[in-house]
Amino acid sequence: MKKKVKGLLEIFAKAMVQPLMFLSCAGMIMVLGVLVTQSSVRNLLPFLNWGPIQLIGNLIYQGVMILINNLGVIFAIGIPAALAKGDKHRAGLIGFLAYLVYLTTSNQLLVASGKLADASGMLGLIGTGQANILGIQCVDMGVFGGIILGCLVGWLFNLTYKKRFKGALQIYSGSNFSFLVIFFASILFGAVSNLVWPVVQAGIGSLASFIKNSGTFGLFIYGFLERILIPTGLHHLVYTPFQFSSLGGVLQVGETMVAGAYPIYATEAMMPNVTKFSDSIYFMATGFTKMFGYIGIGASFIYTAKPENKQKTIATMVPLIITACLGGITEPMDFMFIFAAPLLFFFHACIAGLFIALMKVFSVTSFCGGNLLAGLISNIAQGVEKTNWPMMIVLGLIQIVLYFVLFSFLIKKLDLKTPGREDDGPAEAEAPAAAPAVGNGSGDPVALTIIKALGGKANINTVENCITRLRVNLADPSLVDEELIKTTKPKGIVRKDNDVQIVYGLEVADVRRAVDEELEKMGSAT
Repeated sequence: MKKKVKGLLEIFAKAMVQPLMFLSCAGMIMVLGVLVTQSSVRNLLPFLNWGPIQLIGNLIYQGVMILINNLGVIFAIGIPAALAKGDKHRAGLIGFLAYLVYLTTSNQLLVASGKLADASGMLGLIGTGQANILGIQCVDMGVFGGIILGCLVGWLFNLTYKKRFKGALQIYSGSNFSFLVIFFASILFGAVSNLVWPVVQAGIGSLASFIKNSGTFGLFIYGFLERILIPTGLHHLVYTPFQFSSLGGVLQVGETMVAGAYPIYATEAMMPNVTKFSDSIYFMATGFTKMFGYIGIGASFIYTAKPENKQKTIATMVPLIITACLGGITEPMDFMFIFAAPLLFFFHACIAGLFIALMKVFSVTSFCGGNLLAGLISNIAQGVEKTNWPMMIVLGLIQIVLYFVLFSFLIKKLDLKTPGREDDGPAEAEAPAAAPAVGNGSGDPVALTIIKALGGKANINTVENCITRLRVNLADPSLVDEELIKTTKPKGIVRKDNDVQIVYGLEVADVRRAVDEELEKMGSAT
């Protein structure tokens, strides 16, 4: 049983890798957009204020943000395509169709029950438990909706895509039958989500009063929940009531009542007679860890990466660190370890909550909006007495070190599969030679050699790849000829039960494509 569960988790982890592979590239692109459009950077480099440069920077930034804001859609497409044992492109398309059906089901049930929330001018649907996804207002399951549905679609697709009918029903064979089954499963999923998820949301919302009345410990819980609930999308229900309602405090300015941590901060920042920001500022401190902590997290991943993956990990993590610190966008890095090493994410949430509480303990009333450069400039401009910003920097440096030391220790001690350490066991047969060039799949000698060395087409269950490794699941691993594999000049070979991973480096996508094409030709020949 334990082996079966472990096997399922490994399959899930592999499926998650596919859509996540693009996030590191997206983070690299976003860095440019963030640097060009940030006001603090533009003040230092005035030529960046030129209209065409700002337009290009904004297009880059918004182009990546649309991906970040639609991770649920990406997972709904990517996971089925990764899980499918055949017709992967059809599985991905059906995943997208299923996601649309699920969203529409949720929307129509909200309309029918009269529960469709009204958007406010300032917050939109934030805090209502609903969201507008692909133009469809529905119950907000966050990224979780896409992940759960993606796994469901992948499982059902593998059960049904080989089904064949005869006669007039032949048109409903194969992936068409899969679509029919998944269509109705998506409706059921949408209905269940509308019943179950609001209950979960209500439970989260009920914690707000507890947090408000629990002092410093409440701030710890506040920061902890804001991070730990990232994959569910429920973190919005934690910070929104405090930042934009009276739960975050009230401020009387003449005849005007200002409510919520963010409006209070904006008001006090413009009041010269206010010598120190009020305690409402602590509910704006969810950006503290974005400004500092992700530096330590990224550094720990680089430090603990396997030697052969070190440079790749540096190239991946540095842009994501910059994206987190300057753009406040942490999802690309979060989803690189949240499922691969959930224990780390738990400690991550604990540390995030701890440092919000420490800001209260050390009377740090600095504004932490998630942008390190802008945060430093704005807090210095407000003055030490009003913000105590030097202590903010001290706490920030301590947090970076804490993340680095703790994460590095746990990663090595528990052999966690963080970026750069994705596969079990050391790579074998290290060879300095680069991966061979692969052709267009027309009688490709490297691909044919790999297939033969793995026991032939009949012995190969699935072929996948991550950033550097060809991942193959076999029916009988005893048929593997490692010496023949080594003639293709891999950088290493990793074997575990029925799984074989062949390290080809960054050229692995070309190798995978060639192998897929040769396997397809072998299938059509039979």
